[in-house]
Order: sequence, then structure tokens, then C-alpha cells
Amino acid sequence: MLQETIKAIRTSKGLSQEELAARLHVVRQTVSKWEQGRSVPDADLLIALSEALETPVSTLLGETAVETEVDRVQAIAEQLEALNRQLARRKAAKRRLLHGLCLAVCGAVIAGFAALLVWGSPYLAWDYGEPETAVLGVAVHSLEWAFVRAAPVLLLAAAVGAFWTRGKK
Repeated sequence: MLQETIKAIRTSKGLSQEELAARLHVVRQTVSKWEQGRSVPDADLLIALSEALETPVSTLLGETAVETEVDRVQAIAEQLEALNRQLARRKAAKRRLLHGLCLAVCGAVIAGFAALLVWGSPYLAWDYGEPETAVLGVAVHSLEWAFVRAAPVLLLAAAVGAFWTRGKK
């Protein structure tokens, strides 16, 4: 039991047998014998061993070394949980941004149609005898024509996007 505990805690701390032996002022073979169960440390070395491994003597003598492994697994689980929460917040923020963008596009398309209804295409009554007026009238008519053709598709796509990105209750 003691040999397994010493080895498990030593390796979990990232120490080699040489490093642990140097901290305890013993030779590496002494640490090796402890870990193989061929000898045990005396009381003074057991206290020094617990200090070197930063582990209570009671843990070395009988409590399972698995607790340190469980603590490490628990710490990793908590870190993963924090990362998952952070990723979920980022994903939710992106979803809210996309939802707002889709709603803004819907609003802009509806406002464009309302403006066209109120405006009523006044360029149709312009005098196209002057070249500048004719070019401007054709340009405005082309933009209006393109908007009227593309806006329903854009409105539908934005409405579907807003529906898909809506918040879940």
C-alpha cells in the first residue's frame, strides 16, 4: 500500500526518483526500494517524505492516493465546464447578433417598400429631353426595379434566418 502511494504521488507531482531522493537527502535506490515494497521509511523519513510530496502522513500510510487523482479530475472537469460555459456564451452572442441582423434586414426591406409606396416613382414624370435627367431617371428606375425584384427573396431569407436564430425559451 505504502509503496503504491509513494509512487503515485511522486509521479503525480512530476518528480523523478532522483529528484525525490535529493529532497530527502537519500540515494535513489532508497526511494526505489520504498516504491518496490522492499523497505519502508523510518518515522523521520516518513515526515520528510510527506513534506517533500506535500501530502499528509495519513495519506501516505493508509488513505488512498486516488483522492489526489480525483481532485485533479475534478479540477479538470471544472475547467472544462468553465470552457463550455464560455463557448456557450459566445455561441449565444453570435446567435443574438445574427438574429438582430436578420430582423434589421427585414425592417429595412419593409421600410424600402413603404418608401416606394409613399414616394410613388416621381421620376416617371420627369422631362427626359435632357441627357443628365434621362441618365438619372434610368438609374433610379433600375435601382427601383432591382429592389422590387430582389427584396421579396431577401425578406423571405431574413425572416427565415430570424426564425432560426430566435431565442429558445
